[in-house]
Amino acid sequence: MKRSLWLLCSTTLTLGALASCESSKTATDVSATAGTTSPAATTVASNEAMESNGIRLTPFSDSPKFPEAQMKLQSPISGSTVASGEVAFDYQTTNFQLTKMSGGPHMAQMANSMKGQHIHNIVDNEPYTAHYETKFSKPMADGQHVVLSFLSRSYHESLKHRGAYDLRVINVGSAPITAAPIDAKAPHLFYSRPKDTYAGADARRIMLDFYLVNTTLEAGGNRVRATINGTEFMLDKWLPYMMEGLPAGENTVKLELVNASGTMIPGPFNSVTRTFTVTP
Repeated sequence: MKRSLWLLCSTTLTLGALASCESSKTATDVSATAGTTSPAATTVASNEAMESNGIRLTPFSDSPKFPEAQMKLQSPISGSTVASGEVAFDYQTTNFQLTKMSGGPHMAQMANSMKGQHIHNIVDNEPYTAHYETKFSKPMADGQHVVLSFLSRSYHESLKHRGAYDLRVINVGSAPITAAPIDAKAPHLFYSRPKDTYAGADARRIMLDFYLVNTTLEAGGNRVRATINGTEFMLDKWLPYMMEGLPAGENTVKLELVNASGTMIPGPFNSVTRTFTVTP
C-alpha cells in the first residue's frame, strides 16, 4: 500500500514537472516571436500613447528586426565632385534583401510599398526618393549637397542602427566649393514620413518616422518636438510613431530637435515642416 502511494506521488510530481517545463517552453517560444505576432508588444506600446486635440500618437518597437543589416554607399565618394545632371549612386547591402516584404504586425496597418524593402535617399533633407535596387541615378542641381541614405522596411520604417545608414557631402557640377554645409560630428535631425497622400485604409494609421545622427533622445535630454496640425508632442524615444485621428485634407507636421530646456539645437535640418494629404 505504501509502495503504491509512493509510486502515485512520484508519478504526479514527474507529470507536474513535465507540465511546468512545457509551459516554460511555450512562453519562451512566444517571446521569441515578439515583434511579429505577439499582442503583448502592442499592448505595451499602446500604454505609452499620447493624445491631444483628438490626435493620438503611439510609439512602437515591435517591428521585425534586422540587426545584422548593413549598407555602404560606394559612390559617389564623400567630398567628391561629380558631373552636372544625373548623379549615379552605387550601394552595397548585406543581410538585408531589397524588394522583400518585411512582414510583422504593422505591414498591414499602415501604407506599405508593394515593391518591398528599399533604400531611402534624402538630399538636403528634401522628401526622399525610394529605390529598390542598389544602383540608380537621380537628377541633382549643381552645388554642394548633404546626402542621407538608410535602409527601410517595406512600410517605410527606417532601420536605425549605425551600419544601416550613410551621411555624406558631395559636390555636383562646377559650382564653387565652400565650407561644408554640416558639421559631421554635430546632432542632426532628418525628416522621413509622412509623405504625399494617404487614402482609404492607409489613412487610418499614418506613420511618423525621422532619422537622427550623432544624438539620442531621452527624458531630461535631447528630444524631438513634433507639432501636428498645431498640437505639440514631445518625443523622448527614437522610435516610429503611429498617428491616428488626423482630419481629412491637408495636414502639417513640424519636427524640431531640441535640448533638455526645449531650445532648438543648431543645425541646418533640425527644424523642418512638411504637409501631407489625408483622403479617408
